[in-house]
Amino acid sequence: MSEGNYDYGKCQVCGEQMVEQQIKQDFWIKGDLIVIEDVPAGVCPQCGEKIVRADVGQQIGAIIAGAKHLQPIRSINVPIIQFKLAA
Repeated sequence: MSEGNYDYGKCQVCGEQMVEQQIKQDFWIKGDLIVIEDVPAGVCPQCGEKIVRADVGQQIGAIIAGAKHLQPIRSINVPIIQFKLAA
């Protein structure tokens, strides 16, 4: 199925029609942050909910399984901020 023609249907959260966009998807794998870019996904323009097709999810799984053997296209520096509950 070609990208852009898939009907993601209505958002399960708010009921708005999902639209296809290219997103960044992040995963924490054994303490390492991995970001996969240009993932085709259905995105709700109302609430921001995101879903991917089953075949895309399977490809993401394969990417994650082989992530240690892939050459990243670039690296990012991510700040870490500790949450403290306001009194």
